Amino acid sequence: MSRNLCTIRILSFAVIPWLFPSQLIAQTPKNTPGPGTEPSLTTEKAIALAEQGRCKEAIPGLKRAVTLQGPAEQRKKAGVLGLRCSLTLDSRDTALDFVRALGHQFPQDPEILFILVHAYSDLSSRTAQDLGRNAPRSVPAHKLNAEALEMQGKWDDAQREYETIIEEHPDAASIHYLLGRLLLSRPDGNAQSVERAKQEFKKELQIDPQNAGAEYILGEMARQETQWDDAIAHFTRATKLDASFGDAYMSLGFCLVSVRRYEEAIPPLEVAVRMQQGNPSAHYNLAVALSRTGKKEEAEKEFAIQRQLTQNSAPGEAKQE
Repeated sequence: MSRNLCTIRILSFAVIPWLFPSQLIAQTPKNTPGPGTEPSLTTEKAIALAEQGRCKEAIPGLKRAVTLQGPAEQRKKAGVLGLRCSLTLDSRDTALDFVRALGHQFPQDPEILFILVHAYSDLSSRTAQDLGRNAPRSVPAHKLNAEALEMQGKWDDAQREYETIIEEHPDAASIHYLLGRLLLSRPDGNAQSVERAKQEFKKELQIDPQNAGAEYILGEMARQETQWDDAIAHFTRATKLDASFGDAYMSLGFCLVSVRRYEEAIPPLEVAVRMQQGNPSAHYNLAVALSRTGKKEEAEKEFAIQRQLTQNSAPGEAKQE
């Protein structure tokens, strides 16, 4: 339990410093309360209470202030103080109300976006700590701990964490998949780790035949080894399991083009183009398939789109052909 909580707490953020940018605590214009507003909960009074640390008293007025049609700087300050107070009181629903209000009213404000990043991180960390305290030996707690270790680059510790889950819960879904993905992500990976990853993905599909991600990665591994039939089979299953899996349609079409099954390649590539309109590789492979099946006019349109996208892409960006 202690190790899980220790790892999870690494993700925590201090609340106070980032919620007080100097620009937001400057004097703001006064706002006259509207009809029916209690004088004790005017915007100015609510802000003053929050700045004095009297958060419980301040929050109702801050909630009202952030939605009033007053000066933007005053609404912003009220929202930021309200968010800080909510987190200080660990009132997470109220914090989310302020997060939504600030995000809606100031969607492009860099200071507010910075604050919201940390607010979401803080809320996430608190929930992670709840999980670690309440169910430290559960599969989700172990998974969260493993993910945190991966983020820190502690590959051996993360791998042991996944292996521990498998030992204790051999039929838990997604764990073999996550372990396989980790094995492929390790910077010190080798042929043995790649082969083991492949076996982990296969084990995952025995436990959860609906895992489209495992099918897709097995397809990519087969494609890299030019095992076209296996790759096509895996990508086909991935598209059937997840109809929104654009990369799977793209890879399926690419493989079919590679084995000159051009007519079969057109439907998945048309789906890939719809889902990934800015992907020059999708347009290129669709253009090839159309050209090889005699659809010259349609092919030229796709080639033109591919050329335009390639010109607009960053220098050195490779395309899949």
